[in-house]
Amino acid sequence: MKNYRLIASLATLALLVAGYLMMPATMKAADTPDSPEITKLLADARVQAIDLRHDAEDMEMYTRSSYSPESYAEKLELMKQHVNTTGKLLAKLRDAEANGSIWQKTAIWRVDPLLKELAENTQRMITFFNANKTKTHFPEFRDWVKANSDLAGNLETLIKDFLTYGDLKQKLDRLGSRLEITG
Repeated sequence: MKNYRLIASLATLALLVAGYLMMPATMKAADTPDSPEITKLLADARVQAIDLRHDAEDMEMYTRSSYSPESYAEKLELMKQHVNTTGKLLAKLRDAEANGSIWQKTAIWRVDPLLKELAENTQRMITFFNANKTKTHFPEFRDWVKANSDLAGNLETLIKDFLTYGDLKQKLDRLGSRLEITG
């Protein structure tokens, strides 16, 4: 019984020491200032996300009307360009991630899977359309269009919310500094 208590005490002590030794690294990460470069790239990504949302909304309208295959092809090409541009911005964000604050890193991590899903879904739409130009009224195609509209809206909202958070955090930090509040 004494051995178990000794082992438990040593394990607890080891965890406390490990936590104490990790604390400076955690505190340093929390003190990393916002990167103006990342904020700018996120703002650029938001503009692209707004364009993607408009593209997706237009495509939803197309599926409820009788647009020509050429109109679909043009809109799909435009969506593909916007997805690719946003993907390039995401690559730049990943490159700059190490210089970002916690909220900026979190934004990058959260944008990544949404954009990947949007890109995959856009590719499915293009593939289906290229094989079935006259079947844009099929439920399968409409489901992808609806999913893209939802994803593009979620992406735009997510980026907007992170940018709003960053702006409010800066204002709060300035106010705290002016009031001489630490921590």
